[in-house]
Amino acid sequence: MKTLRRILYKEIFIAVGFIALGFLGLFSFFDLVDQIPSIGRRSPIDTNDVFTVAHALTYVMYGVPWRLYQLMPICVLIGTILVLTRLASTSEFTILRASGLGPWLALRIMLALGLVFAVFTFIVGDYIAPVLNKEQTLLKVRFDGSVSVGRTGAWLKAASPDGKRSASVNVGAMNANLVFENITIYEFDKGGRLLATLVAKSGVDTGDGNWRLKNGVITQYDAATPADPMANASSQNRISQMPFDNHVWPTEITTSTVSVALLDPYNLRTIELFQYVSHLDQNQQSTQQYEIEFWRKLFYPMGCLVMVLLALPFAYIHFRSEGTAGYVFLGFLVGISYFLLNSMFSFIGNLSTWQPWLSAAAPSLIYLAVSLTAFAWFVLRR
Repeated sequence: MKTLRRILYKEIFIAVGFIALGFLGLFSFFDLVDQIPSIGRRSPIDTNDVFTVAHALTYVMYGVPWRLYQLMPICVLIGTILVLTRLASTSEFTILRASGLGPWLALRIMLALGLVFAVFTFIVGDYIAPVLNKEQTLLKVRFDGSVSVGRTGAWLKAASPDGKRSASVNVGAMNANLVFENITIYEFDKGGRLLATLVAKSGVDTGDGNWRLKNGVITQYDAATPADPMANASSQNRISQMPFDNHVWPTEITTSTVSVALLDPYNLRTIELFQYVSHLDQNQQSTQQYEIEFWRKLFYPMGCLVMVLLALPFAYIHFRSEGTAGYVFLGFLVGISYFLLNSMFSFIGNLSTWQPWLSAAAPSLIYLAVSLTAFAWFVLRR
């Protein structure tokens, strides 16, 4: 049985590797073309710093692990189908079956192989790609000036260290030096009444539980209740403004939390998503989108396992060698449909407020049911 495993594993590993290299080369070329208009752009931080071809190549290389993570299920499906159909067309798989490779043994071998691909995909997507994606973002920020989420920036919520106040914080962007830009802070008391508004041009996390804000204005709202209920309304609500050059604002929101809010959640590590979901939940903010991305990070590598099972029935289909290309193309279409369905269920789950784990697991469960049905029909029944 070790010989059977060695034959199948070697062939499939080589095929998946070559297909992955082909896809990575293609998508890297497209990414490089996208960066051509940026060549020659000067950094707004340092005018002597110019975006060159070397920067463009570095930017593309930083994105290769993320591309590999995205393409792994498709590569596994196409590579496995290519090997199994070739073995079946040359009757080599029939010889392997005569040598003791029964359906259940083949299923166990393919499950083990799929598990290896799933672990590899998880390592790439959770430990390698997020680190290089952040480097890619910082490289781009050097020449774009800052990173932001649309026109509204990122919204965060946190309680004051003494627990007497709560704050809603809007950060417009963050530059390459980890400086926050266009900051607006609304402070409320326990009853939800607005106490103060802080607007600052920039700010930085000092690392000791404080933000140092620069070039801004503090607006205080003093809701006083006079003894005479018939007093003028203007005496009941006093507003005072005080500009500042530097102001220390105590908060538990860190640079890491702000960066998570500004970055694409699908580019983050699983633990970072979990921590950010906990932060949102503690501050009674919506967690639907980030919970879906958290569960997608957990379930997406299992797509490799499902793709291997989906490819297994192709080994039991009898066809001539000239039909191999058609089955490989069919595998390509199935892989693309899995990728599209995975993205579609994420948006549908977010709009329809489905259970986050169900939105993330639905594509894998659907294709798992299809693969098991195909295995039962082509392998066990026929």
